[in-house]
Amino acid sequence: MTAAAETSAVDTGHRFTRNGHESQVRVFAVDDNPDLGHVLVFGDPVDGCLVRIHSRCLYGEALDSQDCDCGPELRKSLDLIQQAGSGVLVYLEQEGRGAGLIAKALGYREAERTGSDTFTAYRNLGIPVDSRGYQHAAKSLQDLRLSRVRLLTNNPDKVAALVRAGIEVKAEPLYTPPLSARAAAYLEAKRRRRGHWIPTSEPEPAPAFTAEWTVDPQIAASIH
Repeated sequence: MTAAAETSAVDTGHRFTRNGHESQVRVFAVDDNPDLGHVLVFGDPVDGCLVRIHSRCLYGEALDSQDCDCGPELRKSLDLIQQAGSGVLVYLEQEGRGAGLIAKALGYREAERTGSDTFTAYRNLGIPVDSRGYQHAAKSLQDLRLSRVRLLTNNPDKVAALVRAGIEVKAEPLYTPPLSARAAAYLEAKRRRRGHWIPTSEPEPAPAFTAEWTVDPQIAASIH
């Protein structure tokens, strides 16, 4: 752990209660830069702990939008981390797949106008389809001295970013029933356009990915 991250983690330790369950949590900035996001460390995680890398979604998390799976994925990840007794949430400031909230709203508007999915809508508007990066999240996990994690994700880009950083990953896809027909269509678009794993029921554990794993060139190209 870097000196800055270690000091922050110690100074911020406090009790956290959710759904009647109490745990200890520490907070520090992603790669020492709060503009990138924050790392929430629950309990005392060790190698092989649960990790969720999550990009901010105001609509799904704070406004309870039923048009995406962001809120359910975050809540389920926290449920699993609390049940395990420890784990890490890396919360990244990457709203709208990295394009920001205004671009996200424009994408929704364009998708409604054309009947397309939001990936096509972004492309029509000249907005990068997915400009998110996860190298800073990987660095934060390394700062915690984690070399092996169980990653709660349906996104192969996140797995690839951690593997490229030398972290062994066991991907654990998240099953969250879609909240609406629109959400179901969005999940299908993520599978089709970005190669996401979209379980239709509680999935079997995925295999571990190590540094020897061959990253798909298209995935590798999207990692900054």
